[in-house]
Amino acid sequence: MSDLFNMIKKEVRELLTFQTILPMLVMTLIFAGMGGMIGGIEEEAAKKPVIGIINEDTGSLSGIATAVLNVTAEVVYNSTGGTSVEEALEEVKGKDGIALLLIPEGFSDNILHQNRSGEIHIHWIMKGAGIMDSISTGIVEALIQVINQEIAKEIIGQGGSVDPKIALNPIAKNETIIFKGKEMEDLSPGALSQVLSSQSIIIPMLMMMITLTAGSTVISSMGMEKENKTLETLLTLPIKRSSIIAGKIVGSAIVGLLMAGIYMFGFGYYMQSFQMGLEVNLADFGLTLGAQDYVLVGISVFVTLLAGLSLCMVLGTFAKDYKSAQILIFPIVALSLIPMIMIMFKDFDTLPLLLQAVLFAIPFSHPMMSMRALLFDDYLLVLSGILYVTLFAAATIAVAVWIFKTDRLLTGRIGKKREGAKSFWRRGLRRQS
Repeated sequence: MSDLFNMIKKEVRELLTFQTILPMLVMTLIFAGMGGMIGGIEEEAAKKPVIGIINEDTGSLSGIATAVLNVTAEVVYNSTGGTSVEEALEEVKGKDGIALLLIPEGFSDNILHQNRSGEIHIHWIMKGAGIMDSISTGIVEALIQVINQEIAKEIIGQGGSVDPKIALNPIAKNETIIFKGKEMEDLSPGALSQVLSSQSIIIPMLMMMITLTAGSTVISSMGMEKENKTLETLLTLPIKRSSIIAGKIVGSAIVGLLMAGIYMFGFGYYMQSFQMGLEVNLADFGLTLGAQDYVLVGISVFVTLLAGLSLCMVLGTFAKDYKSAQILIFPIVALSLIPMIMIMFKDFDTLPLLLQAVLFAIPFSHPMMSMRALLFDDYLLVLSGILYVTLFAAATIAVAVWIFKTDRLLTGRIGKKREGAKSFWRRGLRRQS
């Protein structure tokens, strides 16, 4: 019985180490953050949307519409006309509003006497295209449906000669989106968010696959070389340490890009099945990427890959064997997941300042944000991101080179008295002789 107890204790002690506990803690924090964001969605959905109203119609049906909006929304601007839409939009924006609804003159008359739908012009003030950014616009769209139902009840109750099709669906929406300085007509916020999300998911998935494949290759290679005792031999060869690091990074990058390319080929066909139902073409609204934009996206992906692999190289120096090397990939996975989840829920511009700083500091987030930023001509964010990731990669490579010049790789620590790999090798030869 004691032998069994000792074996169990030995296995638990070997498996339950700091390297195994840390990934679990990181994943716990990620899931806790996701839970907090989902809880934030419920709180956001419970808030009244902030809107403005311009009612130029004097009929009874427009009165029903404004009554519904005054009860179910926070109306920060209310006018009966005489004010330009531009002035009203500026005032609604200043009060953090999300939409300006214009009920034009003749709204009630068109429905009751002309057998035509009554149009409501909605000027959307979009701040972001994430899940949480789209909640308030979805609430306003739901309020339009409530107005539609209330007016339909009124028409049916009056029992007039209104066309049944108009009576059941009396309202038509005329929508205009103002988003990041661009004005897009005949487009709903939901459709725009759906298209942007479908187009922006490619780069995050690409970065995830490159990071996992190439990064795990680097760290596993370091662990295997330590376990097989080939690292000491490699360090005694007349090769510059910087050349060893460059060779490992470039070789892993080639393998990672090859495997990621194969994966993305299949993933592209998978995503096409979701995009078949999308009828929105961003080019119709002036949202296109030029050749220089694709070059910037490519540069962002390249420098981020370089930064990620150099970080994996530093982490690989802490691997004692192949088994421990597998666990060290989890910090890289976490650094890839965090920006991917944050961007899914919120745009960079709509995040709090602290979260913006955190997202900017994570190098893997920049290529994930680059495509959407370039669609709206946000070159400052992309160029500053490329500069930051380049400096991050240079600093991390310098750290890796410094570690390779010490005895950290062989002894597992950096002492005050450093002894290079050649000294270890010479001592080994003397012992053998």
